[in-house]
Amino acid sequence: MTQTPSTAETAVTFAPGRGDDVAERSVWQSLSRGARLRCPSCGTGKIFRAYLKVNDICPNCREELHHHRADDAPPYFTMLIVGHIIIGGVLALEQSHAPPTWVHAVIWLPLLLIMSLALLPPIKGALVGLQWALRMHGFEGIDDSPAEDV
Repeated sequence: MTQTPSTAETAVTFAPGRGDDVAERSVWQSLSRGARLRCPSCGTGKIFRAYLKVNDICPNCREELHHHRADDAPPYFTMLIVGHIIIGGVLALEQSHAPPTWVHAVIWLPLLLIMSLALLPPIKGALVGLQWALRMHGFEGIDDSPAEDV
């Protein structure tokens, strides 16, 4: 016998006083906007004020973005992606031509650095967009910052 969840069990908490929060937030659209370094809410404002520093508030729509907690996820995903590409390339080149070690160093070290630096901002932006779309941490309008001991 299966029971259907009641409306109270499936309700989503929305930010008080915000009419735009009634609508669903598209995960794919938010990921795409974040990966393009744009605000996950409006898609127009810049998500970063510096290389990896997220704006506290979107300069266009005033959406608060300081709630994000990307932490170690962007570097982890960057290493995962870049590592698979570089190692695949190193193995393919070694099998096909067997060049000396210095050739590998000249090719793969700069490529590794460039790919890592290029992928970090879009990956972090996508993760902030994902957190916004899923209303994680403070993006749902509830302050979930740790309480300070007095």
